[in-house]
Amino acid sequence: MDRRTLITAGLAMVGLSACATQPVQRPAPDFSHQEPPPAPGPEPQQRARTYTQDEIVTGVSDFLGVTAEAAGGAIERIFGQYGQPTGYIAGEEASGAVTVGARYGRGLLYMKDKEPVEVFWQGPSVGFDLGGNASRVFTLVYNLHYPDAIYQRFPGVEGSAYFVGGLGVNYQRASDITLAPIRAGVGFRLGANVGYLAYTRQRNILPF
Repeated sequence: MDRRTLITAGLAMVGLSACATQPVQRPAPDFSHQEPPPAPGPEPQQRARTYTQDEIVTGVSDFLGVTAEAAGGAIERIFGQYGQPTGYIAGEEASGAVTVGARYGRGLLYMKDKEPVEVFWQGPSVGFDLGGNASRVFTLVYNLHYPDAIYQRFPGVEGSAYFVGGLGVNYQRASDITLAPIRAGVGFRLGANVGYLAYTRQRNILPF
């Protein structure tokens, strides 16, 4: 074999060796068509903690100055219908009427893990009323998860008034929130009038 043939064969061998050792080039992955990750959904609303029946019986008995038996009778009936409340309002109110009446009140809204909030309420009534009264009122609040939601108008629930153990109870409802005021005193006039109560941050002179 002559020199030219040897050189040509040697170059060919070097070329083959270089091709064998050179890594294979692969195209870079294309992410331009991939969908973006889904956005995180909204956090679920935190539901308010509730009060047990024993807690409410003790609160009603102490605040209204009635026996635990009297308080227990009224609370048992409310709990049997609505269960455990998410808050309560402890306050005082005055009302009067000559056929057309008005009611004014003031108290504090209590919810677990939250600071007490001052609440005023006022509203008109129409019915067979004559006279006036002042009384303490302990209102159970259902399905209220934020204190600010209490500030709205609550119509009375027709036919909901009753007396248990010397305590007067009726129901008010707006949206999903239900209020169950429990009153102690003389002259409740619960079954004799219909109307609404507006719960506000400040006292309003006019009940409308």
